[in-house]
Amino acid sequence: MPQRPPVSTDPLRNRGTAFTVEERANLGLVGRLPSAVETLDQQAERCYRQISSYSTDLQKYTYLDQLHDRNEVLYYKVIVDHLAEMLPIVYDPTIGDAIKQWSNDYRDSRAVYLSIDRPDDVRESFTGLGLGPDDVDLIVVSDAQEILGIGDWGVNGTDISIGKLAVYTAAAGIDPSRVVAVNLDVGTDNEMLLNSPEYLGNRHARITGQRYDDFIDLYLRTASELFPNALLHFEDFGPSNARRILEDNRDSYRIFNDDMQGTGAIVMSAVFSGLKVTKQTFAEQRLLVFGAGTAGTGMADQISAAMIRDGLTAEEAKARVWLVDVNGLVTDDMADLPNYQAAYARPAAEVADWARTDGVIDLLTVVTEVKPTVLIGTSTMHNGFPQAVVEALAAGVERPILLPLSNPTERIEVMPADAVPWTDGRALIATGIPVDPVNYNGVDFHIGQANNALLYPGLGLGTIVSGAARVTDGMLLAAAKAVADQVDPTGLGASLLPDVDNLRASSATVALAVAKQAIEEGVATKSHDNLVQAVEDAMWQPIYSGNPE
Repeated sequence: MPQRPPVSTDPLRNRGTAFTVEERANLGLVGRLPSAVETLDQQAERCYRQISSYSTDLQKYTYLDQLHDRNEVLYYKVIVDHLAEMLPIVYDPTIGDAIKQWSNDYRDSRAVYLSIDRPDDVRESFTGLGLGPDDVDLIVVSDAQEILGIGDWGVNGTDISIGKLAVYTAAAGIDPSRVVAVNLDVGTDNEMLLNSPEYLGNRHARITGQRYDDFIDLYLRTASELFPNALLHFEDFGPSNARRILEDNRDSYRIFNDDMQGTGAIVMSAVFSGLKVTKQTFAEQRLLVFGAGTAGTGMADQISAAMIRDGLTAEEAKARVWLVDVNGLVTDDMADLPNYQAAYARPAAEVADWARTDGVIDLLTVVTEVKPTVLIGTSTMHNGFPQAVVEALAAGVERPILLPLSNPTERIEVMPADAVPWTDGRALIATGIPVDPVNYNGVDFHIGQANNALLYPGLGLGTIVSGAARVTDGMLLAAAKAVADQVDPTGLGASLLPDVDNLRASSATVALAVAKQAIEEGVATKSHDNLVQAVEDAMWQPIYSGNPE
């Protein structure tokens, strides 16, 4: 078992200038620190001033990353105290810029690297952490094939796993000493990386097929055997791999894919809120998804499942979902449809007489023909919802639910400042980016952000508290409802979703709902006399406590 590092180099125990005079004497730190003994609050205030002095978010990210590596409590104290401001810095969108420069800027890493070229090292890579079977609650893994709209970044994508864990801890109090970040290095198809002398990953194209699947199986078997209580979170896998891995393994492992399930669930929250305004059921909806990748089809999965829960058959639900991608409306006569699109492909005969542009049934045509009640954008196509499309949407139904979810700002399908007047204030809008209120005809329209951070941290905490053997559709639905129930969307201009200012309280609410659902479904393995208190007790707080030795 690895020896414990000196306290001054261990970010979980290091307190810097907050070490007392007595602690400095006991730990061999006499003369190693300035004379002042500060409180955690004083340290956090200094850090925040330093962060605020930087002119770019990437500089702030780098500062926080270095703070994370030397003093974990202080790092999380700063983030929690300024959560709404810091989340876009420690994760999306700033982390995308950091990933692009990761190999060039490499300093240190807290992740576990598993190479497809050395499968025999997988077990040793985990056992070398010195963690026992009861010591890990959560593992976030990525093969970095589809990073945040910027594509394949190989081993550079390691910070995705680290950043996701940081949000889990900041938002829901997942204990940072009980988590592991993992990068699966299966190669990269990014030619720029392969030709860069600084690149630190495997220098070959991505491995696919059976060898890739065997490596995933090896990871799942080993991680679940060594850490049987851990939630295995998958992040930023390619669309076909993400869906296949989830479908093949969700009944056997405690597995969760945020791109599919988390994104789908937070969209469900927005739709739940929208239906409170329209006073309709899911069975009455017509869903159009523009951008039919992992996220978009994951949303279609969850909304069609809700239609079935509301009384439709599987075929009836499928018949109320339309997908549009770069090739136009997805139809069953298209060659080489990926499995995640094939499930929703429309019969070609059904649309044989629809208008075509350059042989393609475009988005405007589909909106005009279908009159969708819910229009979702996950296309990463800026201005993908032009005025004609938005006006056609509003002409089709009285209160359309409009969710342009692509991010960052330069990729969003339509800005609410345009969509609100184009729909005469009738559209029920949520976005994938933070947006200021839009004033229209004297009313401030508050635009909720469909931020996964509203949902997955609480879902993870609820799974951990309940010891759920797997993440069920019912648990995802409970999480989505718990988020939606935190706002009243019925007032004119009201937001469909809560903001992130009170994210830790929100996450506790979600966790409680998830844990209750796990118990109700019989998948919980832990029991508690008081579930509310159990959730509160499980939330790690960024404070200096106990003996640092």
